[in-house]
Amino acid sequence: MSPLAFIRGIAPIKLGVATLCAALAWTLPLQAVAAYPEKPVTIVVGYAAGGATDILARVVANALANELGQSVIVENKAGANSNIGAEYVARSKSDGYTVYVGTIANTINRSLYDNLNYDYLKDFEPVGLMATIPNVLVVNPKIPINTVGEYIDYAKKNPGKLTCASSGIGSSIHMSCELFKIQTGTDILHVPYRGSGPAVADLLGGQVDSMFDNLPSSIAHIKAKSLRPLAVTTKERVTALPDTPTFDESGIKDFFVHSWFGLSVPAGTPADVISTLNVALNKALQSPDVVSTFEKSGFTAPEQPNTPETLKAFTQSEIDKWADVVKKANLSAH
Repeated sequence: MSPLAFIRGIAPIKLGVATLCAALAWTLPLQAVAAYPEKPVTIVVGYAAGGATDILARVVANALANELGQSVIVENKAGANSNIGAEYVARSKSDGYTVYVGTIANTINRSLYDNLNYDYLKDFEPVGLMATIPNVLVVNPKIPINTVGEYIDYAKKNPGKLTCASSGIGSSIHMSCELFKIQTGTDILHVPYRGSGPAVADLLGGQVDSMFDNLPSSIAHIKAKSLRPLAVTTKERVTALPDTPTFDESGIKDFFVHSWFGLSVPAGTPADVISTLNVALNKALQSPDVVSTFEKSGFTAPEQPNTPETLKAFTQSEIDKWADVVKKANLSAH
């Protein structure tokens, strides 16, 4: 007998209100669980607006909004080489509505800082890789430096006077400079900022001399000739800057640095929410606007399959790699 037939059969019987309501509830379908997302999603960037992380987040956010059917808002929480933003997200609700753009800096910070209030491995669940980019050594055109060789000569003739800006202590931009100093035996003064945007602004203004910047935040200035590129940190030349040599071509062997960016959520976020975000991310990365922006700005989309598991394994390998570099360079931050 069907539930409805059962109700009809007992209808003549005098039932208490509670009993009748219970019987009726039995015949109705269970209330569907609310589909994620029901409201706007916030992507937190740990750097100031204008840098590569911010640029990428805003491009992907627009495409993600189309896939999720909800607004995706980018919020900048700069400071301490992205640690402020990371800690904020780590302490947020595990509901998928606060997402973090993790970067190479977070894997460096784990060994660089001895007093972090979050653990990038334990306090976050990976969603998927967003992109990778090379760094590019750029100088203010007013400085008489046109090649990596001239940069080294200038640094050696002016020990401690040539300045190198970065988006923060422990960033890939900073670490590129430190590795360069180690490999070339140069004394270059590191000047940290709260993101690539303000660092590039001071580089353009002549307050600092050079920077191993993430390519996307400098490329427009390079094309406008307001910054001079000396070399890129990739094994081969990049399509966006075909006339700029690699460090290998410039005589600095085995000098390779790739910055990377991945979406993560607070630990404890439901698996189905993470899956929904991962599927939306991979579709967003294939959208025409994102593909076009990547080609123009120097971003490289991740290889497929781009899963939470692959990002987790990659994150662990990066933590191990940079812990070794931090130790050899004798670096620390508080």
